[in-house]
Amino acid sequence: MTKKIKRQFIWIGLGLLAIVSRIVLGLNPMVIEEYYSRTLFPIIRILIDYTTALLPFPVILLFIGFVLYRLVHGIRTLLINKDWSIWEKTRNALLGLLSFLGGITFFFLLLWGFNYGRVSIEDQLGLDLKPLTFEELKEELQKMTEILESTREKIPGSTLAALGKEHTPDKLETQLRALVENTMESLGYPNTGRVQARVLQPAGILLRISTSGFYFPWTGESHVDAGLHPIQLPSVLAHELVHGYGITDEGTCNFIAYLACSSSKDPFIRYAGQFGYWRYLRGSLKRFDSEAFEIYKEGLAPALRADVAAVRKQMDLFPDILPKVRDLTYETYLKAQGISEGIKNYRRIVLLVYAFERKGKNS
Repeated sequence: MTKKIKRQFIWIGLGLLAIVSRIVLGLNPMVIEEYYSRTLFPIIRILIDYTTALLPFPVILLFIGFVLYRLVHGIRTLLINKDWSIWEKTRNALLGLLSFLGGITFFFLLLWGFNYGRVSIEDQLGLDLKPLTFEELKEELQKMTEILESTREKIPGSTLAALGKEHTPDKLETQLRALVENTMESLGYPNTGRVQARVLQPAGILLRISTSGFYFPWTGESHVDAGLHPIQLPSVLAHELVHGYGITDEGTCNFIAYLACSSSKDPFIRYAGQFGYWRYLRGSLKRFDSEAFEIYKEGLAPALRADVAAVRKQMDLFPDILPKVRDLTYETYLKAQGISEGIKNYRRIVLLVYAFERKGKNS
């Protein structure tokens, strides 16, 4: 057995070991919470944030370059070795692929993925999550609508026209990072490090696959699409920063991002965070009772109508490419990580916010 084949088997073994460890440790979330999420991961966070994350460009570009290099090198090696039989070429190609996947899996779980097995936020905070009744949902939506209207009036330069880039505060990422870190600390979560967020060009590169942003575990950076409407950007950016601090659950990231934006002194950031939550409430009412939603929509203030229309118009610039394939792929990924509700997990923000506020009133 050559040294190369030995290395390939090592990476395959490390990938399998990581998967088995994730399954076994996932049976006891407290172990992952204490020893990985609150001990090892903060160290990993610091190592990334003060080394590669300091580069002035998205490190994902280097990752993509490395993958392409390995792919081209592997294909070239197979083609130039004329002495190899079909069996040897097939074996070497399969070992190369499996070792690559093993390495990718190992580093995914080591650098971030074990956080999928940590204790849920409702258990951390003692929240009692219950589906909202129709009346509770209508009441919550009406309350948030009034809050939105009040917050919007405080934004300097706001009119009945849709808000835009001119209303966005300077140093948005810096402000949001501080807000996310403060919110994480207030909820009892570690906030070690300085997660970097990158705005990806060209505009629409993510939106065309129904994704506004993502966290890339192999480089430790958060990414958002440059095509987002300015009203969307703060909540999406905050959501991806929360991922960077070790939270994997999508609904939980939405929840913490909402709390972070809502705590800002800047009215535009507050409005953007509230707007994101409000849209989930609107979507819930529409699924619950479409007629009630239409009645509610008819009474909406002109300024809010303008913002909703502006966001929708911006999203229409980037129609989905193969939306069913994207949904199936992401649904499968989330369920493989233990998130049983799949894409619907994003909507957990409604349950979390409602339970959190109810607990606050009762405490």
